[in-house]
Amino acid sequence: MENLDNDSDAVLLRRALAGDEPAFILLYEHLKGGIFRYAYYMTNSRTVADEVVQEVFIQLLKQGARYREECGEVGAFAFGMARNFIRRIQRRERPYEPIPAEASMAKLPASLVSEPESLARELMRSEVTARVQTAIASLPDHYRQVVVLCDLCELSYQQAASRLQCAVGTVRSRLNRAHAILAQKLKPLRRSQPDIQAAGPEGCLI
Repeated sequence: MENLDNDSDAVLLRRALAGDEPAFILLYEHLKGGIFRYAYYMTNSRTVADEVVQEVFIQLLKQGARYREECGEVGAFAFGMARNFIRRIQRRERPYEPIPAEASMAKLPASLVSEPESLARELMRSEVTARVQTAIASLPDHYRQVVVLCDLCELSYQQAASRLQCAVGTVRSRLNRAHAILAQKLKPLRRSQPDIQAAGPEGCLI
């Protein structure tokens, strides 16, 4: 079996379009994590994130011939598909509703439930997480995109700029402005919960 590990994503895409199934599987493994995280943070739904990943790879097989290596990396090309698909979902779905943190009462271990102070801290974290999710979701789209990509998906400024098709300086300025807006939105929360003061860049993200 041919070793594909040293092939670039561009090569893997070309091979996948030619019917090379191992190349497609390897490309999927390279890209799926980033696409899933972006879709999840943009929609707050694992179900939708899975749907986005599936749709992106279907479209890659259908439209991958449109990709041009000189225009950027395959990851950025796939991101554009994910972004467009998420926008269509957001237009058809109801307005964003914050979801509770995954550590719900039903999922808390017995040892935690038996300790009131630990339980109180866990519930506080859940409330803080929900408030931060709501604050991020309320940002204008161009600010929300950079927060999701840079703060939550942990992409570099250069990678975010490639995916958003803008200058690195634009990413920096949007991120700074987004942090300032979030700081204002979360100021009452920081006053009531001093523990989150040191969290995240600019002290505004969990």
